[in-house]
Amino acid sequence: MTGVFDGLLGQERAIAALAASIAGGRVHHAWVFHGPAGVGKFTAAMRFARALLTPGLTSAQSISPESLAPESHPDLHVVTKELARHSDDASVRSRKLTSIPKEVLVERLLRPAALAPTVRAQSLAKKVFIVDEAELMAPVAQNALLKTLEEPPAGSVIVLVTASEELLLPTIRSRCQRVAFGPLDEGAMRAWLAGAGLDLDEAESEWLLAACPGSPGEVAVAARSGLAQTLASLEPMLVAAEAGRFEPALGPALADAVDAWASAEVERRKADNPSKDAANKAAARRLAAALLERARRRLRQPAGSADVDRALRDVEIITRAEAHVRANVNLRLAFENLAAQLAR
Repeated sequence: MTGVFDGLLGQERAIAALAASIAGGRVHHAWVFHGPAGVGKFTAAMRFARALLTPGLTSAQSISPESLAPESHPDLHVVTKELARHSDDASVRSRKLTSIPKEVLVERLLRPAALAPTVRAQSLAKKVFIVDEAELMAPVAQNALLKTLEEPPAGSVIVLVTASEELLLPTIRSRCQRVAFGPLDEGAMRAWLAGAGLDLDEAESEWLLAACPGSPGEVAVAARSGLAQTLASLEPMLVAAEAGRFEPALGPALADAVDAWASAEVERRKADNPSKDAANKAAARRLAAALLERARRRLRQPAGSADVDRALRDVEIITRAEAHVRANVNLRLAFENLAAQLAR
């Protein structure tokens, strides 16, 4: 049977909650979709919004995504920090895109919410507003939103999408229906990857599944940046290190992989003027996740086929190296030390 949320993998509990709301016919006016980055929150928010604006819809299982109200529906509004570039206020247009200013929220949500809908139809909502990366709302913007949540315009539904729910005001969270999204399990990740159309061989796929556990969105970004090929090229040197042979090129290669990953992320988000240091730390965390998964896989091998003590030791070494990067130790020094420690 087709349904509103077809193709959204690994989020059965979230989908069940949203489907129940649609079937009940009375939709709460404010929602928080929270969970890790890249797991389908925004996709679910768009499907939910389109369903609420579809005339006559009474069940999430009675219609395919293609038959929902379009993403271009005039009463579906998506609010992002990038809209600051198009603000009516010149001072807002000139700011760095690091937050969602109050002015953007007023122009794109608070004022439109108070107006009549463009389309008049028998639908579950008259207008739907999605705030992506809602944790980036400036405090003054959150306070402005709070008044609308306390006195919601009839027929308007607001969905806040966030990977950092704790950065939303408690008073905002308390007025919203919260829907949790979690990382996908390995089976769901492999099912997603099989249909994602990414040009990856088996080794590259395994590296990205380990580096971005449970996050299709982050796997897609990493794959398109060419990171999979960089990581896969490390395999022979890592195998040698795990066997106790020191590879002088491994440390610099690990540091270069982190730098390349961070540089690609900075380039992708250059309009936001992102921090290269923060990107380095995030990339080091992802690389550490991939290396840790390699060590854990060795631990999961049949008894007697793996050096358990060495694998456990490697987990400690990798965790320590990632902590060194977080503590601002020079990237190359941290990974050269990691390579030397792994080969001991």
